[in-house]
Amino acid sequence: MNLALPALVPALPALGAAATLAAGKKAPGLVRPLAIVPVAASAVLALVVALQLGTGQALDAATRLTPTGGPDVALALHLDGFSSLISVLVGLVATCVQVYSTAYLKEDPRYPSYAALVSLFTAAMFLVVYSGDLIVLLVGWEVMGICSYFLIGHHWESADARSASLKAFLVTKLGDVPFLFGIFLLGADAHSFRIPDVLAAATDGKLGHPTLIALLLLAGVAGKSAQFPLHTWLPDAMAGPTPVSALIHAATMVAAGIYLVARLLPVFLLSGAALVVLAVMAAVTMIGSALCALAQDDLKRVLAYSTVGQLGYMAGALASGDREAAVFHLVSHGAFKALLFLAAGVVIHAAHTNSISAMSRIPGLRKRVPDAYWTMGIGLVALIGLPPFSGFFSKEAVLSAAEHAANGEAMTNGLGPASAVPQAAGWIVLVSAALTALLTAAYATRLFLLAFHSPAGVAAAAPEVVAPAVADRATVVADHEADAPYSPELDEADPATAEPHAMRWPLWVLAVPTMAFGITGLRSDWLPALLDGGTLRPSGVTAVTGTGLAVAGALLAYGAWRSATARLGAGRPARAPLGRVPAQAGAPGAEVIVADPGRTLLGPLFGPARHGFGVDRLYAVLFVRPVAAAARLVRFLDREVVEGYVQGSGIGANLLGRAVRLAQTGNAQTYLSALLAGVVLLAVLVAV
Repeated sequence: MNLALPALVPALPALGAAATLAAGKKAPGLVRPLAIVPVAASAVLALVVALQLGTGQALDAATRLTPTGGPDVALALHLDGFSSLISVLVGLVATCVQVYSTAYLKEDPRYPSYAALVSLFTAAMFLVVYSGDLIVLLVGWEVMGICSYFLIGHHWESADARSASLKAFLVTKLGDVPFLFGIFLLGADAHSFRIPDVLAAATDGKLGHPTLIALLLLAGVAGKSAQFPLHTWLPDAMAGPTPVSALIHAATMVAAGIYLVARLLPVFLLSGAALVVLAVMAAVTMIGSALCALAQDDLKRVLAYSTVGQLGYMAGALASGDREAAVFHLVSHGAFKALLFLAAGVVIHAAHTNSISAMSRIPGLRKRVPDAYWTMGIGLVALIGLPPFSGFFSKEAVLSAAEHAANGEAMTNGLGPASAVPQAAGWIVLVSAALTALLTAAYATRLFLLAFHSPAGVAAAAPEVVAPAVADRATVVADHEADAPYSPELDEADPATAEPHAMRWPLWVLAVPTMAFGITGLRSDWLPALLDGGTLRPSGVTAVTGTGLAVAGALLAYGAWRSATARLGAGRPARAPLGRVPAQAGAPGAEVIVADPGRTLLGPLFGPARHGFGVDRLYAVLFVRPVAAAARLVRFLDREVVEGYVQGSGIGANLLGRAVRLAQTGNAQTYLSALLAGVVLLAVLVAV
């Protein structure tokens, strides 16, 4: 293979970012082509590289960048089936996002900088995927972090966007500090930062501190991939533009942590304690995020918590020792989650609000956005994990991996002995993943029913579809449940106009892998051959159990919805604060009570789940307030003490100067008298 091909994959989007930023206002007509063409070309090259590499093959190439006095830093490529598969996903999703953004942010004056950052973001993820050196991988890792800061805060005039971008940056950096030490310690133990050398050292048992290394690396993974306890930044990041959410959640930043653990899994297999920690982290993340998703009113926050939970699935597969299942679910999830976010953007564009309760009262919404309605339905079915969609096969692969690990038969596929994975880790993942399957089906069904099939919207429907543009914009923006966390983004399009083709055809492009990736990947077993060569076919027990739990969750949500709807129809709401919100369309001042099945299913947990079980408040008490108090103390010491000494020294010098100046009279007799007095004084002192 010509090494220029894989080298161009991350280089083209980086060059496109520079060109897009340079064009800016000078050549605005070139901005959109410069945003799309380099990323699309990289996607095509990534596919070509994957096809040329084939299955069961690997390619390593490196050139030394700089000596360090220790392990050298090399510009290295490490290509195998994992990097090939994920790079194709990154290219596909990034291209769809860039095309979609041309319409979604059509009138945005800062679109050139936005498009450049998306291209740079894509280049950084390509660098992480293709890098064969941990230090170079770290560069891509950190570039993604700074790009996410600017993209989440794209609408910087909004306080929500500013605080969300800062929170994402600080929380991920909190994990990156121990992550950096973990990389340094790993390089010191392996005497190299090259990934093949590190894996060889791990296989030969030459790492002196495997548990410490694994735990330090997990801190960075928890931050970047939004795992408990560093998951709180991701739901708030929904204040950024919707296409950015699709890119972050599907193919770049949050996938990077899972990819890193999959790449370095032989290191983690040396520490059973680290695998148990990873399993517990995944279990808490899965169940907690699913409960939170069931209580959210913001459409994008539902999908954000869903991403957190699905990343927990991937982390659980890794804790079970099966990186094939983890990467399979990563790619499958990347396709349907990008589809869900882009479809959500179309719905938000039409409804002029993120609020599900507000959408439930818009007459004819599903008829207004038929493409988004059907593709979001496809994405939600894949999220639930029903056959034959890709989410079914990847979710069942995770459950199968956990089942084998629980039985002491972990599918490590030659990366380490099965006994390296504690059975406790398998049981933790298996039980939590099964419960999460039930909850996932419940919140996905709730979202679909409330957004598109609410009887409030049907009852309010007129013979003709009423455009939500007739409502006052200020009313619509505030039209969400008062106690619900809400991450609005500024409207970028006129809701009175139909969604352009650039916002619709990417949905159907992403719907294809959402529906067909699982079947095509396992029908001829090319996908397992591309990865580690193990099996990804679901076992009978987990397939029946997982599907049964998913169906049960969907039926529970549907039953709760029908029950709440019947009570509303009879004029007997279950309880007073049942989602009362002001009307968006129709008679001014009218009120509608939304039949939310989440309240019925969660009961007393609904309030805590809606607010993330108070994790943010806990962090505010334990960390934010003490740090803010320390900052105020430092400011006081700096201004009142340190600056006082500085000012005092200046004042003292000034006073001394004034005193000396008084002695300068210009009278020669005075100077001579002073000199004589000094001589006499010195003589007396010497004589004594």
